[in-house]
Amino acid sequence: MIKASPQMRAWRLHEYGQPVDVLKLEHIDIPEPGDGELRVKVLGIPFNLNDLERVTGGNMMVRPEFPYSPGMEVMGQVEKCGKGCESWQGKHVVAMTAGAHGGYAEYAICPPVSAFEVPKEIPLPDAAALYFPYHLAWLGLIERAKLKAGETVLIHAAAGSVGSAAIQLAVNAGARVIATAGADEKLDWCRKLGADIAVNYNSDDFVAAVKEVTGKKGVDIVFDTVGEAVMEKSLGAIAYNGRYIMMGFSSNKTVADEKFLVPRRLALSNISLCAVMLAYADEAMSDFLKEGMGWNFVPVALGEKINKDIISLVQQGKIKPAIGQVVNFEDIPQTLQDLADKKTVGKVIAIP
Repeated sequence: MIKASPQMRAWRLHEYGQPVDVLKLEHIDIPEPGDGELRVKVLGIPFNLNDLERVTGGNMMVRPEFPYSPGMEVMGQVEKCGKGCESWQGKHVVAMTAGAHGGYAEYAICPPVSAFEVPKEIPLPDAAALYFPYHLAWLGLIERAKLKAGETVLIHAAAGSVGSAAIQLAVNAGARVIATAGADEKLDWCRKLGADIAVNYNSDDFVAAVKEVTGKKGVDIVFDTVGEAVMEKSLGAIAYNGRYIMMGFSSNKTVADEKFLVPRRLALSNISLCAVMLAYADEAMSDFLKEGMGWNFVPVALGEKINKDIISLVQQGKIKPAIGQVVNFEDIPQTLQDLADKKTVGKVIAIP
């Protein structure tokens, strides 16, 4: 008699569309980790805007084959290890999923290079909110822009998960924060996180607000996950020798792969342009990507240091994971729709 394979629940799609229309809750075989892979029993599922693109068919570097589960990030316990990574067995981790999908499920396959241990003493849902937003914000503000106490930072989309993390890290570093968001309740959220000034970009001019606060000099750092919709104005709001952190393109992802920036406009700004892509790689993979594609991935050793520093700040009470909502596993399609419709703040976590 053939023994049936153990199964799990997973939200999957067979075609592109809106989350509430195409995500289907299915029972499928629990995946087996290959050599150099981890199987994580998922305890918390953080939502990301990139998940939405893998549902709607928007801009993405690699398109998974149907059917598949979206979900680029999970938090859970390593339940099974592939050959070569047995030392991870039993550890609690935050991790990106293989191929940046597969996380909307009860088990997920993750590469160790994108997995980081979290202490069991940090409870859910907090533990599930520590990876992507805080690592990305840290790479931008601390690693690239070298943020210093007393500087002024303009943070766009500040009520989102990455923006919320950036506010906290900037405040902890002793900076003054000017936050932008698109609704009054989101401005309240930013102020509660420590923003000194919060500007509604739908009704007010953030450039005028910046000039008023800085005596017309402009901010030292622009933290931009929005891209096209705010970039030109933001260049007019940055000080001489300021740093512009290009973090993302949420307002128009198509320009991510098109000619977009005007060199003379940047030169006339007399600023540093700091680009950030959160993707970790070991030394061998980094060399391969540099040789083949010309890309620079972030060393995993730096990721490990960032993770330790973030956990230390949490344990000291200097930052607290900015969680806006915790939902049930069954509510994933509607919650992802709410994220698309800009109805959420902070990090949203689903609990299987």
